[in-house]
Amino acid sequence: MRLMKHRFNRRQAGMAGLPAALLLLALSAAAVAEEGLSHSFTRIDPPRSVPEFSLPDMDGELHALQDYRGKVVLINFWATWCPPCRREMPALEQLYRKLGDQPFAVLAINQWEDADLVFAYMGDLNVFPSFPILFDPESKVSADFGVKGLPTSFLLDKQGRVVFRAVGGRAFDHPEVEQTIRSLLAAE
Repeated sequence: MRLMKHRFNRRQAGMAGLPAALLLLALSAAAVAEEGLSHSFTRIDPPRSVPEFSLPDMDGELHALQDYRGKVVLINFWATWCPPCRREMPALEQLYRKLGDQPFAVLAINQWEDADLVFAYMGDLNVFPSFPILFDPESKVSADFGVKGLPTSFLLDKQGRVVFRAVGGRAFDHPEVEQTIRSLLAAE
């Protein structure tokens, strides 16, 4: 009888710790969710050329990559169903507005979705993006860029070469991101 009681107490003790462990796990997950997005980019050395493309925006107007030569370009591949994509969009707009008077452009390339769905999503944001939202309905351009997951972003120098890449959500409003872009803007 004594042995059974000991086993029972040990089992109870293990079970008593379970809610605390679950609470700790939940708090840990919440902390990670509340943590800021990463702000680091991976340098591509040597810089590589990128495939040319031309994609429509929400109004059907075509945007060709070659039209942005001479500017630093941030290309962001995203979708409305992607949680980190949704989280980074306001920071992307903040960055664009901050550097809008520079030779800097943001091209947000939506994957697989139609303009009506994206327009409805944009209406849920605090600020409607002022940079072009482009559509790659068959994900051809993202395949040409070698995108394996969303969001994925590329920073192009003024010559149109990829010099940085970021896979996963980014805090585009972080000072280090701005400094990286400013260094590209200053380069000849």
